[in-house]
Order: sequence, then C-alpha cells, then structure tokens
Amino acid sequence: MGKDEPCNILCKSDEKSDQPISAVLTAEEGKTIGERIREAYFVHLLVDNLPCATKFAMLDNGEPQYEPGYRLGYVRDNKAYLNNHLKLILKYHEVDDSLKNRRIVGCEIEAVSVSLADYSISNAAEGKCNAIPDGKKPLEVNEAGETKVLFTYAVHWEASDVRWAYRWDVYLKHRDVQIHWFSIVNSLIVVLFLAGILSMIIVRTLRRDIAQYNRDDLEGDEAIEETGWKLVHGDVFRAPPYTKFFCSLVATGVQLMCMAFVTIFVAMLGMLSPASRGSLMQAGILLYVFSGSIGGYHGGRLYKTFKGVEWKRTALITSVLYPGIVFGTCFFLNFFIWGKQSSGAVPFTTMLALLCLWFGVSLPLIFVGYYFGYRKQPYENPVRTNQIPRQVPDQVWYLSPTISTLMAGILPFGALFVELFFLMNAIWLKQYYYLFGFLFLVFIILIISVSIISIVMVYFQLCGENYRWWWRSLLVSGGVALYVLAYSVFYFVTKLEITGFIPTLLYFGYTLLMVITVWILTGTIGFYAAYFFISRIYGAVKID
Repeated sequence: MGKDEPCNILCKSDEKSDQPISAVLTAEEGKTIGERIREAYFVHLLVDNLPCATKFAMLDNGEPQYEPGYRLGYVRDNKAYLNNHLKLILKYHEVDDSLKNRRIVGCEIEAVSVSLADYSISNAAEGKCNAIPDGKKPLEVNEAGETKVLFTYAVHWEASDVRWAYRWDVYLKHRDVQIHWFSIVNSLIVVLFLAGILSMIIVRTLRRDIAQYNRDDLEGDEAIEETGWKLVHGDVFRAPPYTKFFCSLVATGVQLMCMAFVTIFVAMLGMLSPASRGSLMQAGILLYVFSGSIGGYHGGRLYKTFKGVEWKRTALITSVLYPGIVFGTCFFLNFFIWGKQSSGAVPFTTMLALLCLWFGVSLPLIFVGYYFGYRKQPYENPVRTNQIPRQVPDQVWYLSPTISTLMAGILPFGALFVELFFLMNAIWLKQYYYLFGFLFLVFIILIISVSIISIVMVYFQLCGENYRWWWRSLLVSGGVALYVLAYSVFYFVTKLEITGFIPTLLYFGYTLLMVITVWILTGTIGFYAAYFFISRIYGAVKID
C-alpha cells in the first residue's frame, strides 16, 4: 500500500515473446464487444467496498462530477475502440504515520485505449511496462477478424483529508438540490390548492347542508332539492361486491404503507448505509413481511364490518395475491436474465429464501392478524343500511370512473414526478440517490394530496346519489399510478437507449410491478380517508 505502479501487465499470456498479449479476440468476440461499446456499457470496480468512478467536469461551471465505473470503450467514425489501460488513483487518509493505519477514502479511474504497438515493455517476465505516452494510438476492435489485446493498469496513491466516515460524500453529494426544493414548494402549492377546495366544500357546503338537515322545521322535500348526499344514507355503508378481494387489497395496502413509511424514515436518518449493498431492498422486503400482522388485522376487521364469514379464505387471498404477482413476475423475468448469463440474475437459492419468507413468515403473520382483527368489534357505522338497495340514477359524464380516475391522479402526480425522475435515474441509469429527506417530505405530501382528492371525488359522487363508493375510492385514489405508467413510457422513449427485446421486457415488467404497487398503496390511503370523511358527515346529521 502506498507504492505507485507506472504500468503493469494484466492477464499476460504464456507465449514467450518480446510483445506479450493478454487475449486474442475472435471475430465473434470482437463483434460482441463492439456491440457493447456502442450500447454504452460500463465496467464497475470496487476497492475496499467503495465504487471506483470516472471524474469529469461540468460544461457550464467546471465543477467536478463523478460517474460510477468507466466506459468499456468509445465509438469514433463508426469504429469501436476498447479501453484497455486503467489508471487507478487511490486516495487514502492517514490516521497516523504508520502504514497500517491508512484507510482508502476514494478511487478514481482514468480509462484510455492504447494500441499494442504503442506499448513499451520494460520487463516482460515480471509483467512490467513503461508509462503510457501521450499521443498514443487507440486500440480498434476488429469486428471482422482477430484482435490482439494487452490489458494494463497503473496505480497512483494520493493523500486525502477526507475521513473514512465521509468517503461516500463525494458520490452522494448532489449539485442540483435546488430542483428538489422546487419540487417540495410545488408539492406544497398543490396540497394548499386541494386543501382550499376541501375547506370550501366542508365550510361552505357541508355545514350549510348539515344545518338544514338538522332543522326541525325543514320539510324533507325541500332538503332533497338542496343536495343528494343525504338521500343515500341507507345505502352508503352497504357492503361492496367482491368483499374478499377488496379487503385483501386494503390489507396489502396497509402492509405497503408500513413498509414504505418505515423504510424511507429509517433511510432518512442515515441508518441504511450505501456501503451495505442491497440493504435498502432487504429492509423493504423484511418490513413488508413482518408487517403482515398489521395488514391482516385491518383486513380482518374490515371484513367483519362487511359481515363476512370466510375470513380464512380472505386471509389466504391476501397472502398470495400481491406477493404471488410480484414473485411470479420476477421469477419469469429472471429466466431471461439467466438465459443471458448475466451476473444480475437472482440466484436460485435466493429465490428459495424468498419463498421461505413468504410461506414461513408472511403467510402465518397475515393469518394471525386476520384472526385478531376478525375477533375485534367491527367498525361502527353511524347509519343503518336498508334492506332493499336504492337505484342509482344516471351520472353526469365527469363522474364516470375513467374521467374521475384521470382527474384525481393529476395533482398527486404533480407532487411526485420530480422525485420520480431521480428515482428512475437511480434505478435504470445507475446513479446514486440518497436524498431520503426530500423523498420523505414528498411521501407525506403524497399521502395528504391523495387523501384530499379522494374525499373530494367521493363527495361529488355521493352528491350524484351514487352510493357505490367503496371500489371507486380505491380506483380513483390510485389514479396516480396511471400517470406513473405514462411517465415510465415517456422516460423509456426519451431517456433510455434500449433496443433489445430482453432489456425492454425487463423494463416494462418491473415498471408494471411498480405501477401495481403505487395503485394499491395510494388506493388504500384514499379509501381510509374517504371512509373517515363519510363516517363523519353521516354521523353529524339526524337520520329519521
């Protein structure tokens, strides 16, 4: 450690010659590497669990930025050139004068392409070469014949004042923090706009309606002419169709809510270090699994409120519906990754471990939650339900499920899309995302905006004398998922350069899972907000 190496040969062949080589690429291998270079493939290295990065300067202000890994090569005049020489700049922090107390705090890569003729070998037996001169000729990849390649590397050590505890800061530091603040301000404006609409409804309309309904000298026909939401008081709490699936989705939404809230909050506190690779995903999976009892409790109690009797079947549906979709999709996509022999494929043993978590931990916890939730007293509704259901009149065009869903999803998505852009970059462009404080604020704003828009849309629906609000609240509140899907297609077309079938399949497969997750999560939030609102307004009026 601490010793510079000007040029070392890597993977030297056994051939005894004055000009050693590392590999001879066949025409097929050269064609494959040429395709990977044109597809902008990156090579990623780790030093002491720290990713190596390529340093470059911003064009507008010259500030240094870091790009994880290094490019496999580059294309010039429709010819592919391979980066076969790496200069590793290793930065260390000295705790004291002892070599044993030096800690690596940074790793930069300078990748260049050097032709075989430009190398100067100083000691072929020991794998030594002279420093790479300036003005060298790059190594062109011959896609129609053999290509002789010599892989070399150089090491340069630099002392740094950065302490070991802060060595990730250079990767996680964002220069464009202002756009996140702009997103927060924009989201707050959206919430204030929705809160203004809700206040207008509650303060000006509901109070007037409730006051008129509670006046003893007001005739019933006169109240009917004012508004229609009281007319459906005998049907508003009628159980929806397919109660088992409805309770299963709500229970799953509660699980996702607990998982998302706790994961983002813990990450915001800095407890999920980026040095622990996959810790965020592991925390999310474990939190989802162990929150099964919470989701099961709410699903069981809601199912009892609907006077259901098959709570065990409902618990089973909850246990296998959403996890089955996620696991089945990932398992199907993993076959294609295995077929490509990619290192990103999930090992079969990991799949078995996930199955054990699913059936050994999640499923029993959901059953336990349903057991205690079903034994609990059901939710107390403020009005009784009539024996004969009321006929729903024809609805105006803007209260149709499609239009309502599209209108309801615009404003919550407006509060989300800026952070969604950075999250998509982190997932698909291998960029670092560690602004969980902003993400937590946006998540809270999303919860508030979805709740408000759900209350507003359900109130308009009840005014139209349509009491079938249970599934509608779940559908309308999840309208933001449609805009997430549309944005994902836009992002795929404008930001990504994916041309192969399998990468396209992977992108839209995982995007579909993300959309379903967002729909269940936001739909559950909107349902509980609407349920609380309806219980309050019908509990405030006198029902004969």
